[in-house]
Amino acid sequence: MSRTNSSLSRRAFTTAGLATLGVTAACGNGIGNTNDVKIDARVDATLNQMYSRYPGTRDLAEKSAGMLVIPLVTEAGFIFGGAYGRGALRINGVTVDYYANVKGNAGLQIGAQQYAHVLFFMTDAALARFRRSSGWTAGADLEYVVKDEGNALSADTNTLTAPVIAAVFGQAGLRLGATLEGSKYTRIIP
Repeated sequence: MSRTNSSLSRRAFTTAGLATLGVTAACGNGIGNTNDVKIDARVDATLNQMYSRYPGTRDLAEKSAGMLVIPLVTEAGFIFGGAYGRGALRINGVTVDYYANVKGNAGLQIGAQQYAHVLFFMTDAALARFRRSSGWTAGADLEYVVKDEGNALSADTNTLTAPVIAAVFGQAGLRLGATLEGSKYTRIIP
């Protein structure tokens, strides 16, 4: 008889544990929070800052099929490093999805910095590839128009024909030279 009670209690314990896990997992699913409102407000502020500091980016925005705006990326490293930020994909000025940006690296490095960046998808095909991927990774072929090392927009005819153009600006911190190569972008529910 004790064997039956022991088996029943293990089964009840397992069932209760799985039910608790399901309830706990549902708590963090983004329903009922205001994270999307916060991200959208930060995206608006970042775009306003970019347009006022680099007026030429307004033309890029108008010509682009869509823009991914990551208002704040925090990057830190001591031999091994990483970066994280969240933002929104906007098409025709409207937020259609939210994304997280994650980057990891190793090498001779020390310090921390924060910066904002905007990816301009200049073709419908580039935007479609980005949206279809389960985790899009920025490569070395990414063209930069602003890298906050100077205060001028540096776009030429070669840059403007690239499928994806990046603007990195607003750098603050002790680590120099923010790049997006190796950054992975994944769709999230904020």
